Amino acid sequence: MPAENPLILTAPARAKLNLFLAVTGRRADGYHLLDSLVAFASIADQLTATDADTLTVRVSGPFAAGAGPDQDNLVLRAARALQRATGCTRGASLQLEKNLPSGAGLGGGSSDAAMTLRLLNRFWDLGLGLSGLEKIGLSLGADIPVCLYAQTARMSGIGEQLLPVEPLPEIDLVLVHPGVGLSTPAVFKALAGRFTQAPPPLPPNISAPGALLEVLKRTANDLETPACELLPDISEMLANLRSQPGCLIARMSGSGSACFGLFADTISATRAEQALVATHPHWWAKAGKLDQQ
Repeated sequence: MPAENPLILTAPARAKLNLFLAVTGRRADGYHLLDSLVAFASIADQLTATDADTLTVRVSGPFAAGAGPDQDNLVLRAARALQRATGCTRGASLQLEKNLPSGAGLGGGSSDAAMTLRLLNRFWDLGLGLSGLEKIGLSLGADIPVCLYAQTARMSGIGEQLLPVEPLPEIDLVLVHPGVGLSTPAVFKALAGRFTQAPPPLPPNISAPGALLEVLKRTANDLETPACELLPDISEMLANLRSQPGCLIARMSGSGSACFGLFADTISATRAEQALVATHPHWWAKAGKLDQQ
């Protein structure tokens, strides 16, 4: 989390990927139970905090409209929740560069909120550990705890149970979004109780590229089928990703509507990004890597 000077801090809020996602049941309160291998991509929003007397947020970037109004978005709600939890009365001018699409299943809003908590915890010298921030984050969204750590993890429960996983292999990827978002509640409703068993434990050599791919070939995203029923563009994106030279596997992330493809090398990923945008100009596609942090 680099600092340009003591009054300015900046950090990336990385895209979250559900490499697999099993929906294993539903609690009495309506929350669904999940089992997911979560990783993070190098593609990210960017958050900057500058010293100020009051607390404000300004959103810019290609997907600024999807973040909500500057007066009431998840970044501002996270900052206010941190103030309430700690009694802090300091201000900050927050600038969010929104590079990730919203309603995409990439955890963009959750990652933004999580990085807000981490950035302001340092900016305001609050001294909270990640476990303390996790309690605040969970009150804002189930994906925020895993985004706080921003490291590969096996996520279960409603998202609050996290088991660290050794770093995954460095592997190239392409994210694709059709320009249309999906409602997470609508996707879970369309799932209609089609629950599955949790996948088995990960092998000890998951850091090897071949081992990761074998795990992914034996697993799935349970929300992919209902999401495709609601938005057929997802099926088209997956078919296009799988047809690209060098694509090893393609899958939807989270509840959609974004998909990702893992690729054999950087050249293949870059060419796939270019080909997807050339053939579908209304799609957003971006090549990157699994983040090794």
